[in-house]
Amino acid sequence: QVQLVESGGGLVQTGGSLRLSCAASGRTFSAYFMGWFRQPPGKEREFVAAIPWNGRITYYAASAKGRFTISRDNAKNTVYLQMTTLKPEDTAVYYCAADTHTLVSYSNVGQYAYWGQGTQVTVSS
Repeated sequence: QVQLVESGGGLVQTGGSLRLSCAASGRTFSAYFMGWFRQPPGKEREFVAAIPWNGRITYYAASAKGRFTISRDNAKNTVYLQMTTLKPEDTAVYYCAADTHTLVSYSNVGQYAYWGQGTQVTVSS
């Protein structure tokens, strides 16, 4: 089993920054395909960013590109989401997700087998 625990959410003003962390259990974290998703109030969960096991390539939603950066530290079993220039529309519960397979459809919620409990990010205007 893989357990994921997110942290780093909070309240921030428009234009501010936050760094989310996701700590994963399991000795084979370095093999996991990792993703970040978010669920705005009253909306469906949506893809934000993803990173394969070696971190050599990253994938972003259009809304995140240029403002968010996903990274991972396999030695610490942790994946990060650095968020800058935050906007009120970034307000959402942010979830970390993992799968033990290389994902082609990395933006698809249904492709990930493991999820964290989520961390709230609120951007005030």
